[in-house]
Amino acid sequence: MNWTVFSYYIYYTAPAAAVVLASLPLVHMLQLESYQGRMYLKWLGRHFMSDVVPYLLVGAVALLLRCSYVMLYDTSRLLARICYAAGDAAYLLLLLTLYFGYKRRKQIKPLAFTGRVKRLLAVEFALAFVFTASLFMRAVMGGTMSWGVFLLPNFLRYLPGMLLPLFVFLAYGITYPVEAAVKRWYFNDAKKKLAARADVTKVAITGSFGKTGTKYALGTILSEKHNVLYTPGSFNTPMGVTRVIREQLLAEHEVFIAEMGARYRGDIRELCRLVQPKFGIITAIGKQHLETFGSLEGVIATKGELMESLMPDGCCFFNGDDENCRAMYENCTLKEKYLFGTAEEGLYLCACETEVGPQGSAFTLKTAEGESARCRTKLLGRHNIVNLTGAAACAYRLGLTLSEIAAGIAKVEPVEHRLQLIPGAVTVIDDAFNANPVGSREALNVLASFPGRRICVTPGMVELGAEEAELNRAFGRHMAKCADIAIVIGKAHADPICEGLRQAGFPEACLVRAASLAEATEKLPAYTEPGCVVLFENDLPDNYRE
Repeated sequence: MNWTVFSYYIYYTAPAAAVVLASLPLVHMLQLESYQGRMYLKWLGRHFMSDVVPYLLVGAVALLLRCSYVMLYDTSRLLARICYAAGDAAYLLLLLTLYFGYKRRKQIKPLAFTGRVKRLLAVEFALAFVFTASLFMRAVMGGTMSWGVFLLPNFLRYLPGMLLPLFVFLAYGITYPVEAAVKRWYFNDAKKKLAARADVTKVAITGSFGKTGTKYALGTILSEKHNVLYTPGSFNTPMGVTRVIREQLLAEHEVFIAEMGARYRGDIRELCRLVQPKFGIITAIGKQHLETFGSLEGVIATKGELMESLMPDGCCFFNGDDENCRAMYENCTLKEKYLFGTAEEGLYLCACETEVGPQGSAFTLKTAEGESARCRTKLLGRHNIVNLTGAAACAYRLGLTLSEIAAGIAKVEPVEHRLQLIPGAVTVIDDAFNANPVGSREALNVLASFPGRRICVTPGMVELGAEEAELNRAFGRHMAKCADIAIVIGKAHADPICEGLRQAGFPEACLVRAASLAEATEKLPAYTEPGCVVLFENDLPDNYRE
């Protein structure tokens, strides 16, 4: 082995590799922002001190140590060489410290190393190597000790680390045309594959909340009679649904159910262009993602894209308990449109005679013709009864009997992190995925139905635009009626909750503040006792950490 060549290889590649590792938290945020460059830059602005300044300091420290080489060269060459080497050592050490700090943090939704991420990191490495190898310039410029000759290449060497947040954005911009082409090819391939399956019944589900639960419920119910494929977890984006179609759709599948999420206008329309559904379910319309939609009207318009995009002979189901869905139903021009809910009049399928308790619920499904069946479910909360009714309405239209539907409802399991009951000496209700005002209120109502001491642990709600503070205050006021102990996490979103608690007369001694979920978990045992119940309500997305 030629050790000289090897040492040069390490010298020029190690900093570039460290830059790639240190960029992972930034790439993670870019992914969480759905690769929307504008939203990524907005995130950088919100987290300037915590996620921009540290990288600036890394480069500044390394460059300062390198510059000491010139200043000390004439007085102590040994010390000068030590400072020269210390520049690189500090650069690598500090970048790796940022990386390992990120790795130690609990990630709610970890970075997915997709093909897109790998291509982005490859471009990052190539760019970083070009900058890192800029010391070759010294040889080209004569290797003199002048400040200009020395400072420029060393500044360029440390620039990727110093401006890493913008460096990631540069790599994103370079790869964007390629990614757009790749996305278009995969999208069209999945569209052709699904369109060729005229034998498959295609169902689309959207709404501000309740869509994932309704999807799992419908998939479970229809499985009583059909071979069903439905998108897993929160695979509700164009590329998520594309992947499911290309990788999982088989010849034996008879029904395909696609959950459709949205953060921008046109998102639902694009998903419908892919799936071409005949049947649609709109679960609820509420205040969510207001930062991107701008207003409730923007949410309504976007969710309404589903009914506008169904096949000409399509059929759409609307939540009759939701006034916005009812208004959408009235404006719907489809020949086949139906309401579901808990009111007994004017509904295609209704849930009545409801019994809601800490171990589940019971209700009677009743058709407009008077046919009925008693149903039991493990799911908690009245809102889940509405979701089950929406799934049941679609299943009934697709030919299942009420007895088959009731059998399917009994098999529906709670969705992970959505009012998931975890029994024990201390009962835990995991509702960490919830993030909307209606769902959070219902979760508190579920908490209130339990006997014993009731504890709520929450950081509040985000992405609610200008109304965010007031909605969190209202959340706090309702919490005061349902919880005995409130453990509130963070500051920006938590302060309004605390204000709401105090407005409702909640005892100050029962209000606990924590800087993080980890700290809240450490404090929790001091307030628990056998037989008590703890609700974990919402967990801020990784891109909203305080």
